[in-house]
Amino acid sequence: MDAPIRMVLLGKTGSGKSSLANTICGDQLFTINHTINSETSHCEAITRSVGGRNLTVIDTPGFFDTDRSEEALKPEIVRCITECAPGPHVFLIVLKVEKFTEHEKAIIEKICTYFSEDVLKYAVVVFTHGDQLPDGEQIEEFLRGNKLVSELVKRCGGRCHVMDNKYWNNRQQKEYRSNLFQMERLLETIDTLVTENKGKCYTNDLLQAAEEEIKEEEENIRQVSGNLPEAEIREKAKRRVADKLLIMCTALGVGVLLGAIFGVVVMVGAVLTVLQESSEPVKLRKAVGRTVVASAGMASALVGGVIPAATSLSVIAPAAAVAATGAVKGALIGCDVAEVAETPKEAAQKTAEAVKNEAQVHLDKIHQGWKKLIDPQCEESQEEKSLLGDTIY
Repeated sequence: MDAPIRMVLLGKTGSGKSSLANTICGDQLFTINHTINSETSHCEAITRSVGGRNLTVIDTPGFFDTDRSEEALKPEIVRCITECAPGPHVFLIVLKVEKFTEHEKAIIEKICTYFSEDVLKYAVVVFTHGDQLPDGEQIEEFLRGNKLVSELVKRCGGRCHVMDNKYWNNRQQKEYRSNLFQMERLLETIDTLVTENKGKCYTNDLLQAAEEEIKEEEENIRQVSGNLPEAEIREKAKRRVADKLLIMCTALGVGVLLGAIFGVVVMVGAVLTVLQESSEPVKLRKAVGRTVVASAGMASALVGGVIPAATSLSVIAPAAAVAATGAVKGALIGCDVAEVAETPKEAAQKTAEAVKNEAQVHLDKIHQGWKKLIDPQCEESQEEKSLLGDTIY
């Protein structure tokens, strides 16, 4: 069969992602979590033939939940990276048909924060619990009553559908409130989306680097494992890379990892020189390094009270932001250390120490700089003071 179309389902816990994944695959293949506490949820990927298409459906935990533990989410984000590498062809943003409370608004705002416009070119909004629609009303009419959700759908090119995983399974094919009818429409939208994107998937440095590492691991497994099926070799390789990536990403926050996947990179002038571009192929450590740089950019922007626009990457960096530059260098050192660390805990400890030491060096330099700038007895020339002041400000 043709190479599979990779489809990632995203949404909060309880939105109906797993049930939707089962509806798409036509069977009960994904675990449905009926509890409010989703700490045991994990990323699942299943490949099936659906309507003549080869689909890999990737179900995810509630990455955008406002009450999820970072430690519980981080391994699943890493697993999602390896499952969809070198990138998904389609993102399904799953929302419920319901009255949007402040909690739901917060989830949507989180999605909008992390999703770059490039990601939204590959996104479709799918509403579940369609039975909550008033009689005779279609999803487009429902959207008119919510500006925030309407804007999200608009940014996704107007692509939206509605399903009901419980009550719409036994209706006539051409009736609007029928999963069979809605599934046909959804698959048509996916076909159109893949065609418009010329069959290319959404990707970035981190996803490409993960794929390169997986391919290297596949070759290593082939050389020592005899005649294992290709599917089993792929799964073993993905597990190895996920373990390696988790160790390397231990020091990174969930927000940074999500930003790395979904394309939001906030850079600050103070950190642009930390990691230089090169002509070498992008490797996993380098891609993680770029993610760390993005992390420091976010921290600096928040400290300065400014979130730079995508087209305007400049901000006045205060002392704490300059110290963040040192933290970036320390984190990059930590990434090198992580390559020989045996566990995420060991990697975290070594990275934390590297960040602490490097940031302290920069804070000491800043302290000395301020002392020279304001001490009238300082022997530095006025010209040197001026240059120092420009650097600090």
